[in-house]
Amino acid sequence: MTVRQLSLPALVDACLDLGVPGVGLWREPVRSHGVEATAKLVREAGLTVTTLCRGGFLTATDPRERAEAITDNRRAVEEAAALGTRVLVLVSGGLPAGSKDLHGARERVADALAVLGPYAEQHGVRLAIEPLHPMFAADRCVVSTLTQALDLAERFPAHQVGVTVDTYHLWWDDTAPAQIARAGAQHRIHTFQVADWTTPLPEGVLNGRGQLGDGTIDFPTWRHHVDSAGYTGPIEAELFNENLWSRDGHEVLRETAERFVTHVLG
Repeated sequence: MTVRQLSLPALVDACLDLGVPGVGLWREPVRSHGVEATAKLVREAGLTVTTLCRGGFLTATDPRERAEAITDNRRAVEEAAALGTRVLVLVSGGLPAGSKDLHGARERVADALAVLGPYAEQHGVRLAIEPLHPMFAADRCVVSTLTQALDLAERFPAHQVGVTVDTYHLWWDDTAPAQIARAGAQHRIHTFQVADWTTPLPEGVLNGRGQLGDGTIDFPTWRHHVDSAGYTGPIEAELFNENLWSRDGHEVLRETAERFVTHVLG
C-alpha cells in the first residue's frame, strides 16, 4: 500500500531493482491481479510475501453479517497460504451501528478467533491482531492497545493468534514497551510495521501515515524494544499517504528504502 500506484508486476520489478527482498501485500490488488497469478509472480521473482492484509471486521451482531465475515476471513487465510505467507493481519472492526458496547464487540472478536484460529493453523497461517490508534475505535478497530490485543490473543495458542506491532498506532502508549516484552515472551509478535506520525493530520485521518523520519516517532527505540523481545522477522514499512501516492511509485519506494536504512536500521 505504500506504493499502491504501482501495479503488482511493476512493484515486483521495483523491489528487484532496489534490492527489497520482501513485500507485504493487500488483498484488494491481489484479488484484482488474481491470487494464483500473484503467487506465481512473487515466487518467480524470488520475493518473500511477509504478510497479507487484511482479515478481520468481526464485530457485527447480525447473524448473517457475522457468517459472511467468517467466510471472508477463511478465504483470506486461504489466500495467505496460496501466497506463501505465514501471517494474516487482522483489523478487528468497529462498533456496530447504534452500539456503544466496546466490551461486547471485543468478545465477538474472541468468538470469531475461536473459529478462525484452528482454520488458520490447518493452512500454516498465523493470525496477527493489529491494535489501531484509539481514534479508530468507533468505526474501524475496537482493539486500541497491545494490552487489549494480547488479552484476546492469549486465549489461543501462540502459533494460531498473535499481534501486530505498528509504530503509527502505538507510539503514544507508554505501556507498549512492557506489552512488547509480554508478547515476545510468548512468541506472539507476528509482524512489526513502521510508519511515522506527522501533523497536522489530513482530513479523514486514515491516510496520515508519514514518511519515515518526517514525524515524531523514535524508530531506533521501538526497534530496540522489539529486538529485545526476541523478534527476528521482517520489518514492514506501511505508509498510507496521498502525497506519496501522487508521486512516481519507483521514486517513492527508493526513498522509503533509503529512509528505512537511515531511520529504522541505522
